[in-house]
Amino acid sequence: MEKRIHAKKRFGQNFLTDEAILEEIAESAQLTEEDVVLEIGPGTGALTTRLAARAKRVVAVEIDGSLREQLGQTLSACSTGMNPNALQTADGTMHIGNVAVLFTDILKTDLAALRAEYNEGKAFKVVANLPYYISTPVIMKLLQDAVPPLSCTVMVQKELAERMCAAPGGKEYGTLSVAVQYYATPESVCEVPPHAFRPQPKVTSAVVRLVPLETPPVRVKNPDFFFRVVEASFAHRRKTLVNSLGSDPSLALSKERISAALQDGLHLPADIRAERLTILQFAALSDLLR
Repeated sequence: MEKRIHAKKRFGQNFLTDEAILEEIAESAQLTEEDVVLEIGPGTGALTTRLAARAKRVVAVEIDGSLREQLGQTLSACSTGMNPNALQTADGTMHIGNVAVLFTDILKTDLAALRAEYNEGKAFKVVANLPYYISTPVIMKLLQDAVPPLSCTVMVQKELAERMCAAPGGKEYGTLSVAVQYYATPESVCEVPPHAFRPQPKVTSAVVRLVPLETPPVRVKNPDFFFRVVEASFAHRRKTLVNSLGSDPSLALSKERISAALQDGLHLPADIRAERLTILQFAALSDLLR
């Protein structure tokens, strides 16, 4: 039956089939019998069964309703709970053993409502296989939630993983690096080669584990302005920071003011580029410019 499942390009689907890597992802999530897992993109359920065996409960969110039958078969075959057969509620949610599968778009999902219904309002641990085109918005939605996850173990394209983990000074370091590291500590878990998937993607993937911070590593007077400064700073990577920020009409900052903040306030050269600044320096710069 699984051979009849065809990946859909519009959903960016590539089904992970490598048993060793599936096991490594499940292990890296560091689950206990008390954890409730939010799995994003269960696909055909190969990873879901491993999560369900380790956790108290799994809440899986899948956008592709055509996978309902395959998921039902996979989970029923592996279920050791009181409910080994698929039961469907009025809203279309499928319940099998300790797994609930919701067929909806995670970007349109009310995370607070999900926590209230399935985890007494408490934080989930998240495990996700994210298509490239929605990776960043999903990760930021999770990290910026009022009750962020206890951890996020996510599989994304290798390039994106490198950007999330990047330190200042390299070409991978940019807006996403600062944004993710403002909210969480990223840790690289493993690379996933194309042959581990069906169908094989054209790029290598990687697994990253994010542990949200209780408080950001820096304090800023205005977080919204801080992120606007960071985004504008990296908008033109080849330009100096003065030119990048000075050419952004939404900030309305003169180059003289930016140069003074860098040189007098932070004791940095006026011709410095964005990739040289740490998060601490971006925070100080945004406060000076604000």
